[in-house]
Amino acid sequence: MYIQMFNGWYFFWVLLLGGITAGLYFLLRNKSERTQKAVLFSLLALGLLFHFLKAYIPPYSVDEARMLRDSWFVNICGANIALFPFFFFSKNKNVKDYMFYIGVISGLIAIFYPQEPLAKVDQLAETLDIIRFYYHHWMLLAVPLLSALFGHHKPSYKRVFSAPTGLLLLMLFIILNQIFQSELGFIPLRNQGDFFGIGYKNSSYIWGPGTNDAIGSFLALFTPKFFKTVPVGEFAGQEKYWPWFWLIVPVYLIVPILSFLLSMIFDHKQFASDVKSLFGKCKTLLNSKGKKKDLNQDS
Repeated sequence: MYIQMFNGWYFFWVLLLGGITAGLYFLLRNKSERTQKAVLFSLLALGLLFHFLKAYIPPYSVDEARMLRDSWFVNICGANIALFPFFFFSKNKNVKDYMFYIGVISGLIAIFYPQEPLAKVDQLAETLDIIRFYYHHWMLLAVPLLSALFGHHKPSYKRVFSAPTGLLLLMLFIILNQIFQSELGFIPLRNQGDFFGIGYKNSSYIWGPGTNDAIGSFLALFTPKFFKTVPVGEFAGQEKYWPWFWLIVPVYLIVPILSFLLSMIFDHKQFASDVKSLFGKCKTLLNSKGKKKDLNQDS
C-alpha cells in the first residue's frame, strides 16, 4: 500500500469508506433506534480501543518516545476519539452539534487530505497504522453523520457557533495534555531554544501554522498581525505566533461557514422558514413606519 494524492490507493480508501458509510445506512435504517445506537457506539468504543492498541504496531512499537507521546490525546482527532464516546450519550444539543460539525469536517479533511499516510517514509512497514488512521477519521465522520441521518439528532444552523467554541476549548485540553506530558517526562520540556520553534510538538497548529503546511498557512492569512508578534520582554517585536490565541479569528471565521453549509443538509427547511418570517417582519415594520409617516404628513 503506497498512498499519494490521487493515486489508486488514495481513491481506494475514499471509495471504500464512502461505501461502508452508505452500507451501514441501508443496513441500519429500518432497525430500532436501540440497535442503531448500539452499533454506532460500538464504532466509537472500538476506535478508543484502537487508539491504545496502536502501541503494539509500527511506528509506535519500534519507537518508545513516540509510543509514550502519542498514546496520549495529542491532536484534535485524537482528543475527539477520547471524548466522542462520552458525548454520544449527551442530551445537550450544542454538544451533539459539535460532534456533527467537527466530526464531519475533520473526518472529511483527513480522508481527502491524509497527511499522516502521505508523510510516512515506509508505508509498507506501517500498513496497519494507515488502516488505523483511516478507521479513526472515518469513525469521527460516520457516527455523527449516521446519527443525524437516523434522526437521533437534528443539527441546527442556529448552533453553528458550537463548533468553533468547542474546537477552541478542545485545543485548551490538548495544551493541558502537552503540559502534563512535559511535566511527567513523556516529552521534553520547552526551553529558550524551542521558543521560536513552532514545529515543537505542534499538534493541531496550536503553536503556529507550521512550516510549508498548506492548511496552517491558509489559517494564518486570517490571523491579525498582533497575534503574530511577541508584545513585551527580550523578544519584543520578533515574529512568534501566540499559542492558541492566533487561531481564534481563523476558527471563528471559517468553521461557522463550513458548519452552516453542513447544517443545510438537515435544517434547510427551518432556515428557509426563518428567512421568510424575517422578511415578513421587516416588510410589516417598513409598512408600519410608512403609515406613521403618512399620518404625520396629513396632520
